[in-house]
Amino acid sequence: MKIYTLGGSNGVRLSFIRVGAAIIELLVPDRDGRRRNIVLAHGNLSAYRTQTQCLGAVCGRYANRIDAGRFAVEGQEVRLAVTDRGSNVHSGPRGFDKALWTLAGVSEEDGIAAATLNLRSPDGDQGFPGTLDATITYRLGPNWLEIDYGAVSDRPTIVSLTNHSYFNLGGEGSGSVEAQWMSVSSSLYTPSDARLLPLGTIEGVEGTPFDFTTAKPIGRDLRKAHPMIISGHGFDVNFMLSGQMQEACRVWDPASGRLMRFSTSAPAFQFFSGNGLDGSTVSRDGMAHRQSDGFCLEPHHPPNSPNLAQLPSPILRPGETWRSRSRFDFTITEAEG
Repeated sequence: MKIYTLGGSNGVRLSFIRVGAAIIELLVPDRDGRRRNIVLAHGNLSAYRTQTQCLGAVCGRYANRIDAGRFAVEGQEVRLAVTDRGSNVHSGPRGFDKALWTLAGVSEEDGIAAATLNLRSPDGDQGFPGTLDATITYRLGPNWLEIDYGAVSDRPTIVSLTNHSYFNLGGEGSGSVEAQWMSVSSSLYTPSDARLLPLGTIEGVEGTPFDFTTAKPIGRDLRKAHPMIISGHGFDVNFMLSGQMQEACRVWDPASGRLMRFSTSAPAFQFFSGNGLDGSTVSRDGMAHRQSDGFCLEPHHPPNSPNLAQLPSPILRPGETWRSRSRFDFTITEAEG
């Protein structure tokens, strides 16, 4: 399986494969200039064809959960496979995370490297209506990564793509991310039930373990006896955003000095603390990925939004173009902020 690389011997470097358009390496320097891979990856590339953890991959057509795998588009009911806790998760057993994307082009200009991948999802793929043409562009600068998403459809459908990288700013194989500090710009989240589905309300985080409006270690409230933490076996929470490009959160690793600023134009993002990592995935260095060895920041439409009118709609109609952008900026600092 061929690996494609953007960036050179200095600064940030990105490597990806066509299966799932998956990011398999993101090298970022620490305070001493030493670069380490800050995303979790499979040591055996063939695992990307069958993986269930979506390591580094693009999830779609609809990222996150849809209750009972059912929703309606302009009065027509759509039924998808039920894959976890009575929901469809990340679109089904053969979603975009396992698809073979087409590399449309690679370029470099003025120190900015870019790669664009395309995928055609036919009408009825995984049960979704309409032929969907999706595009992903990875754009890399000396200290930042941008991911641009686009999609068009010939029939009304839903779409919400995301990248499902597991980050560890200490470097893959460095252990738990619990000592890494995170702050979130949003004070609003969607409470969820025991099946990890939104209750249909948007509430403030104050007084909950999900309050990251002031920076704190990821592990500080990770074991609080809150129903959502118990159900999710850790953090698996959706934060609401403006839907305009904004800084959504920051994560800082005291050990390496790496600070990552995450910005997105998506209306929400899911913070997931690697709760399903169980040692069954192994890195190229022979290190098993275990619970809390990485965290995900998944920009998307809120879970189950096709069935909840009070949440931003993921419906895409012919003649429209669905777009989303995410950006990750990297610096070195001796204190979070």
